[in-house]
Amino acid sequence: MREHTNFGVSGISNGFPGVSGTSLNGRGAEGLSTNREGVVGISKQSTGVFWIQRSEWSGCPGPEHERRWRPRQGGRLAGLFEGHVEVTGNIEVTGKGSDIRLTNADCAEDFDVCGAIKVEPGTVMVLGDEGTLFESQQAYDKRVAGVISGAGDYKPAIVLDGGKSSGNRQPIALMGKVFCKVDAQFGTIQVGDLLTTSPTAGHAMVASEPVRAFGTIIGKALRPLVSGTGLIPILVALQ
Repeated sequence: MREHTNFGVSGISNGFPGVSGTSLNGRGAEGLSTNREGVVGISKQSTGVFWIQRSEWSGCPGPEHERRWRPRQGGRLAGLFEGHVEVTGNIEVTGKGSDIRLTNADCAEDFDVCGAIKVEPGTVMVLGDEGTLFESQQAYDKRVAGVISGAGDYKPAIVLDGGKSSGNRQPIALMGKVFCKVDAQFGTIQVGDLLTTSPTAGHAMVASEPVRAFGTIIGKALRPLVSGTGLIPILVALQ
């Protein structure tokens, strides 16, 4: 083994894997680095890093390097990442029944929010003249933009336009389920009721006036609220 100042493991091969790790109980290969990449895979013609969860020997005769693993249905994951994953290129999902499954609730997009202090999740927001968002203040406001994502048990599954900014940016739920502040003093809220902005700052209310409601709807209530103010889940549907 040769000591190297950059790489923990460096493998070069003309025909077979540059690095091959096999384990019966632990990790087949592990890369740990204090301040650089733990594992780097570079390929000019094929895949830089190729990982398949295999479970059984195929039983093929011949030298060990010619043996092949055989996939078994119902095995473990081919990949698991703990922590943030950053992708600078495209993501392609192929294969029969290929799905992307996200455990969180809504699809949100970052917007500039007025002021330096973060607005509480669940707050109803409206557009300002410069496109910056403000807390809603009046009923049936056609400037309504949505609800600050992240309240209650629902967190955004996807956040768009997440670029860095010197200002205060927060995710606004565009579609899906989100917890929203509501005020039932203007009418009892039942499941399925359309919601709009209310005179209570940052709160929604039942849209009981259809003529005024057009263009001001935030979404549909998924849980009732008989009186007072509260935080209920809604299905975002701006209209």
